[in-house]
Amino acid sequence: MSEIEIKQIEPCLYEIPKQGGMRVPGRIYANEKVLRDLYQDESLKQVMNVAYLPGIVGYSLAMPDIHWGYGFPIGGVAAMDQEEGVVTPGGIGFDINCGVRLIKTDLFHQDIQSKLRNLVNGLFQSVPSGVGSHSRLRPGKKDFQEILEKGAKWAISQGYGSQDDLDHIEENGCIAGADSELVSPRAKERGLPEVGTLGAGNHFLEIDVITEIYDKQAAASLGLSQGQIMVQIHTGSRGLGHQVCDDYIKVMSKALNKYKIQVPDPQLCCAPLGSEEGLEYCSAMACAANFAFVNRQTIHHFTQETFLKILSITPRELNMSLIYDICHNIGKWEEHEVDGKPRKLFVHRKGATRAFGPGHKSLPEKYRKLGQPVLIPGDMGRYSFLLLGTDKAMKDTFGSACHGAGRVLSRTQALKNQKNHDIIEEIEKEGVMVAVKSKKTLAEEMPSSYKDVEDVVSIMQESGISKKVVKLKPIAVTKG
Repeated sequence: MSEIEIKQIEPCLYEIPKQGGMRVPGRIYANEKVLRDLYQDESLKQVMNVAYLPGIVGYSLAMPDIHWGYGFPIGGVAAMDQEEGVVTPGGIGFDINCGVRLIKTDLFHQDIQSKLRNLVNGLFQSVPSGVGSHSRLRPGKKDFQEILEKGAKWAISQGYGSQDDLDHIEENGCIAGADSELVSPRAKERGLPEVGTLGAGNHFLEIDVITEIYDKQAAASLGLSQGQIMVQIHTGSRGLGHQVCDDYIKVMSKALNKYKIQVPDPQLCCAPLGSEEGLEYCSAMACAANFAFVNRQTIHHFTQETFLKILSITPRELNMSLIYDICHNIGKWEEHEVDGKPRKLFVHRKGATRAFGPGHKSLPEKYRKLGQPVLIPGDMGRYSFLLLGTDKAMKDTFGSACHGAGRVLSRTQALKNQKNHDIIEEIEKEGVMVAVKSKKTLAEEMPSSYKDVEDVVSIMQESGISKKVVKLKPIAVTKG
């Protein structure tokens, strides 16, 4: 990949000039260390390939957690013109609306320390996790249709949370335009037993403690203090989302010939946004996204039940409440300013987080002066961050930021590196209690498999795309 021409245009921003069939330049948020690592895989070439897509506006963007993915790089962002643009499943990913939820409590580290082992074991029992896990819920056909079409609103109607939660979920927990008739029977079959379950791989349910505050005023506005106990939930649409993606890749592969679209990589198969294929995929994708919102909402509910039971405290003493819930594998219609004029665009974010700045009408009233909370989980041994979106993100990245640390080792490499290691002992030496179904999963997700998320977040901060509010350290993790 060393032949790719890259020029630095800002301290943490690099550009690949428009060339060949590229319709726009590529832009990568990185420092020298991140950029050097990118030459080890095909992700820079993927940034260029995305720039070939019809109707792409501005730039093919990549966040500092960029690494190779299916079609798009993970960490990729591309906005499409309403009339000329296309939608590609490769720009959203297989785990549609894989995302993160951050929850605060009124507890502090000393309040749970003596019962932490019971708490992590209780969470592992109460929240089904991993491949083949089955839901505690048993939704019927009508309920499942509402899950796919109404998202978190269905969960709230069933008593899993409060109406206030919806204000603190991206798109109020429901992507518009969902039509469950456009989701295949096989996708529904895979999804039905997985409602309210935690995925495998890098998905987790984590208890964190706030260890550092960078913006005291913003932290106070969010009700956050040093030593406070927080919870993160990272999961998505499970087998249903994977099947939706798989089904529509087949559809889009045929659409390339039908609409005479040429792409440099067949994994970028796509269809015009206004076409039958494009509209149907967007509706099915919305169903999978809504399913993921329900997953995180119901897991939140099960988590609260477990805290109350294990700690023998009242809901008022716990005061578990939602900070925010965000998507990081999604495509959505949004309005952005382009060349000084508002324009309706379809924004693909694959391994990237929405990061809207202060004043945006989609934000809840209490966050409107601050900007959108941006949740950046790290690896299970180090730390995660809560950031806020900025005006610069709105101008430069279509209101987008990074989504996590980003892998530096494949799962195969990670397993090889951890051979003959006592993985649980190593993690617990770092002060993190672990409950996990498979040591293989744990080996694949060891901290050494990932970039240091602080490096990634610092690039976003130095670029002005987002700003740090607090650092969170994991103290207990459950995984599939």
